[in-house]
Formats: sequence, structure tokens, C-alpha cells
Amino acid sequence: MATHQIRVTINGEAHERTVDSRLLLVHWLRDDLRLTGTHIGCDTTHCGACTVLLDGKPIKSCTLLAVQADGHELRTVEGLEQNGQLHPVQEGFWEKHGLQCGFCTPGMMLTASALLERNPSPSEAEIRRAISGNLCRCTGYVNIVKAVQHAAEKMRST
Repeated sequence: MATHQIRVTINGEAHERTVDSRLLLVHWLRDDLRLTGTHIGCDTTHCGACTVLLDGKPIKSCTLLAVQADGHELRTVEGLEQNGQLHPVQEGFWEKHGLQCGFCTPGMMLTASALLERNPSPSEAEIRRAISGNLCRCTGYVNIVKAVQHAAEKMRST
């Protein structure tokens, strides 16, 4: 079995590990690092439950090898909260009831936070387009869109 030494910054913390060259990023995050907020849904990039941010861009960690993250910066849902304060996207999901079962929520939140970093005033259509790669089987997306709008407003006012 081939292994590789990798260095990755995850949620601001440096990690150096030897990993199997075939290990998927989602499994490394969940099983080895115990960052279980990253969910495993479909293993085919269709559902978005495994979404994390790689250098600030949403990616599906179920089809990226851990070795491909070498030298990069990752953010998981655990990294949204900072210094005991919820991220505005997390607050938006709470305030606007943007979740039901919660399975898609980590991926939705990371996708939304990436959108708001590059576009602080997205239209409803832009929000819907941004989250279109993340499937929610419970909500119908209405409250998810409201949650992102709430977060955008809060981020603009601070």
C-alpha cells in the first residue's frame, strides 16, 4: 500500500500525517481527524453533504483524495464558529429555520459562507445557484435561502 506524507491546515490548525494514497478526504477528516461534521451522503458528488472549503472554494470531499489536499487550507463546518461566536451563516440557519434533519446543513453552510465571502449581497437567484450542488431532502430550500439572506445582511452590517 502506497502512502504519502501530507501537510494540511484545517480550520487554522496545521496537520501533518502519513496517509494511504487512495484515502478519500472525507474519510480522513471523519475517521482519522474526527471532524464528523463533514457528512458522507452519496460518494458520487451529487448530494453535497461532504462539502468542505479548499482554499476558500467549496469542494466535494467524497471524490478528492486526501493527498490532493497536501499544502492547502481546508475549512470544515467545525471551523465556522470563531472564538465562541457562531458564524452569521450558522446564526441564519438557526434564526430562519434553515434546517430540518440537518444532514445537508454542514455542506450548505460552507457553500453559503464561500458565496458570501465573494459576494456580500447575492440575489435570491445567485444564492439558489450557489447551493444547487447541495441537495436537501427536507426543506424545499425556502428557509435555506432566507438563512443565507439573513447571514448576508448581518455580515454587511458588521
